Formats: sequence, structure tokens, C-alpha cells
Amino acid sequence: MNIREKLEKKEELLHARAARSADSKRQRGEQKSPVRTEFQRDRDRILHSKSFRRLKHKTQVFISPEGDHFRTRLTHTLEVSQIARTIARALDLNEDLTEAIALGHDLGHTPFGHTGEKVLNELLAGGFRHYEQSLRVVDKLEYDGKGLNLTNEVRDGILKHSKGIGPIIPKNDSGLPITLEGQIVRISDIIAYVNHDIDDALRAKMITNNDIPQSSQKLLGKTFAKRIDTIVLDIIAESLKHNLEFISISKDIYQEIYKLRDFLYDKVYLVKESPGELKKIRNILNSVYQLIIENPGEYINPFPPGDPLERRAIDFIAGMTDRYAMNIFKRITFPINDITELLD
Repeated sequence: MNIREKLEKKEELLHARAARSADSKRQRGEQKSPVRTEFQRDRDRILHSKSFRRLKHKTQVFISPEGDHFRTRLTHTLEVSQIARTIARALDLNEDLTEAIALGHDLGHTPFGHTGEKVLNELLAGGFRHYEQSLRVVDKLEYDGKGLNLTNEVRDGILKHSKGIGPIIPKNDSGLPITLEGQIVRISDIIAYVNHDIDDALRAKMITNNDIPQSSQKLLGKTFAKRIDTIVLDIIAESLKHNLEFISISKDIYQEIYKLRDFLYDKVYLVKESPGELKKIRNILNSVYQLIIENPGEYINPFPPGDPLERRAIDFIAGMTDRYAMNIFKRITFPINDITELLD
């Protein structure tokens, strides 16, 4: 018995509804590792991908903040992963699967946060949704067009992690991940961003502690750490109460999370996404898009084969960091030849 088989044997001790890596399937068959389970391999593939590394220079909420402590898409991902792993471990579910989904859930996010996503949604026929792009990244774009060939459980969790302004726990089961581990990531995502976006908004002086709904402060707690602790403990208790038929949360806590999300949209997200900011980002990304369409050989790769140029241009832009998009825009608005002429 090799190390992987021993690890798979340990997974048999998890809760009956936990996902088992030995049962997982990939889109393309592969020889199994002698030391890592299938979910551990998925986690490592995501962690070592180029898309994951670029998250450190992608906006979470605040574009090009002056302070060093504002979240980026990468720090958000790590916070989601930590919260999700805590819940999975407490419920005797598969922590490796949970971590893999959490690390991969936002790989398809655009530069300039949700404002950038809104612009790409305007540019792409059929619309652009970051969760679909995250799946496209791991299926078709990474590894020079070969994709990461992840397990179906991880792919499903990535695709179904997002809520937008929709329900945290949808009434229709088709909107839920097929695994409990995927459901944990879905709810951990909102736990993380609701709390850390409040923290960043306080840091940016967009809100004060007095602005945070009093009922939320009373029920969840007055600090970032206390609110997360209260919500996580509630999810663990409620899920156990239902014998892990699904990942659950009590009605009162659920309502307060909604209240905090609505508070953030009203006081932070919609304020940040002002007409002026949207106009600037639309100008930047539209200009970059036109440049790429007119000069595809300079910018985009020839994969995935068969995809139209417009789709591949959107793939390229979606993968950009904020600063890379800005650098290309600067080349458009201030060509290098003009700089040379000025210096002369």
C-alpha cells in the first residue's frame, strides 16, 4: 500500500457524506500519484498556476489603494480557504477538496474588480460571468491551452461558488454544488468578503463603526474576528443539527449576513462604482480590447483552438492584473515613440 492509498484509507473515516478522492473522476484519465490524493493534486495544480499568482495584483474592492493592508483578490481567496477549511475540518468533511475549490474559485476574476467584470459583460456576446470564466481557466486556458484537468468535484465547486446579489443558499438544488465541501466554499466566500470588505471600508474611511447595522453588531459581534467566529460556529452547529444533509445556517444569522451585504452594496460597492469610475474603466478596457483585436499576434496565444478571436481577446483581458491593463492602456494613450520625441 503506497502513501496515497493510506491517505485514501484515512478518508474512509470521514463523515458518510464527505467526498472521497478515490471515487473522483477527471475529464481525462491520468495515472494516479503514489503520494497525493486526487484532491491534493488539484489543490497543488491550482496553487502553482499562473492564474493563481496573478490574483495578488487584482482588485478586490479598492482599486490601487495607497495603503498596504487592503485586500486583493489573492488575500480574499486565502481568507475564504481558511474559513472553509475550518468548517470542513469541524464537520469531518474532506478538507483537501474544500481547499482546492476555495483556491480556484476566483481564478476568472477580471482586473478592476466587479467594475471590470461589468465592462467585459458588455463586450462579450452572451455576457461574462467570473465563475464561468474560472471554470474556463482551469478547463481550457491554463497550461498552454491544455487546462489543469481537475476532478469533477472541484470543477463543480468552482462553477457554483458565486451568489452575486442572489440567495446564499438557493432554493433550487441545481444552484448548489454537488458536494458539501463545495457548499462550504460557497458560504465561506460571503463570510469572508462581507467581513473583510467592511474592514477595508473602515480603513478607507468610507464608513465608521457606527454605520454598521446595530442588529448585526449585537448578534454577530462588533469586531471582524468576532463576526466570523459567530457565523462559523453557527454554520457548524446548524449543519450538525441536520446531520449534514446540507450545509446550513440559522435564520437569524442568515438574515444578518444579508443585511451586511445590502449595507455594503449601499455604502461601499455602489459608491465605489460611481459613473465616473465606471467610465474610466470602460475606457481603459475598451481601448485595450480594440488594440488586441487589431493586433492579435502581439498579445494573445493561439489557444484554445477553434475559439473566435473576440472570445480569446476577452480571455486575455480577464487574465490581466490591474497594473498590466494600465500599462497597455498607457502604451495606447502615450506611445513610446512620443516619449522618445519628447526626450529628444
